[in-house]
Amino acid sequence: MIEPVRRIDAEVVPFLARGCAILGTGGGGEVYTGSLMSLQALEEFGPIDVVTLDDLPDDGLLMPIGMMGAPTVGIEKIPSGREGVVLRDHVERLTGRRVVAAMPSEIGGSNGLLPVAWAAQLGLPLVDADSMGRAFPELQQVSQHVVGRRPDLIVLTDVHGNLVTLGATSGEWAERVGRAVTVAFGGSSAMADFIMPVGEARGAVIEGSISRAVAIGRAVSDSADPLGALVEAVGAVRLIEGRVVDVERRTTGGFARGTVVVDGTGEDRGRALRIEIQNENLVAFDDGAVRACVPDLITVVDAVTADAIATEMLRYGQRVAVVAFPCDPLWRTARGIETAGPRAFGYDFDYVPIEVAGARA
Repeated sequence: MIEPVRRIDAEVVPFLARGCAILGTGGGGEVYTGSLMSLQALEEFGPIDVVTLDDLPDDGLLMPIGMMGAPTVGIEKIPSGREGVVLRDHVERLTGRRVVAAMPSEIGGSNGLLPVAWAAQLGLPLVDADSMGRAFPELQQVSQHVVGRRPDLIVLTDVHGNLVTLGATSGEWAERVGRAVTVAFGGSSAMADFIMPVGEARGAVIEGSISRAVAIGRAVSDSADPLGALVEAVGAVRLIEGRVVDVERRTTGGFARGTVVVDGTGEDRGRALRIEIQNENLVAFDDGAVRACVPDLITVVDAVTADAIATEMLRYGQRVAVVAFPCDPLWRTARGIETAGPRAFGYDFDYVPIEVAGARA
């Protein structure tokens, strides 16, 4: 049973960061910068409340927020810190309605942390939920799209305060146009997406995400066996332990794409795992066989500390473990698999749950 988080202060941030990095499956942005921005905002504005949808008025606006673009760009082009204010103010001007709470668009990586900084700055509570239960690279790969909500209002801004407002006919069109805008913004933008009244968000978001991330971070941090604690906390399958021997990575079309190869050591000597990347880790192949694939989560962690390693931070020679664990049940529905399963990323094979694929080694 996960203990609900009701308040985020400086003591909680390291646990949240560790959990978000693990749930990010390599994407969502590295958590170091997001942690620093959150700590600074909490010091300046004070702790923030974490609430459920039931704590909010049905007619108040819920504003999911996060960064869009290639994580490799985000290493050098960090947010200005004002994006949350710019987005909130513009949304309220457009709608004539009050934003009553913020929510991470995705709980993975830095996108699970930056909303803490923005919520503190805005004086808003943060909803214990997100739109993915992990991180995904494309805008339509969110729970709202899966359950049939339309992206009627999406707002993007850059570090200079430029604003673009979208009213897309579908999640796919929102991705296409939003990605083009993000590339024009220099490869990174802050975004409020699928903005809707709280009453419409019920059943359309994945609840308990912040509490889950903090619980994972605490479990790993408090254990003398961090990797074992991680496996137990998320019900993971260990795919391989070894050393990174090859990394191929490029930034194109607003994404970080590439592959990483891990050669097994110890009991895994003689095996090699190849992971394919589009911001996040998408598929893990072992001698041509699929060992894990989206929408399940594949995470590369330090072999000793179990700290997750973002795709843009993978380097030759790192000693790592690769684990995979089940996604939220929403993603295992027919619509969820259509939206974020392997075929959605161009792979010519069907989704196989990690409980089956991981046991085939």
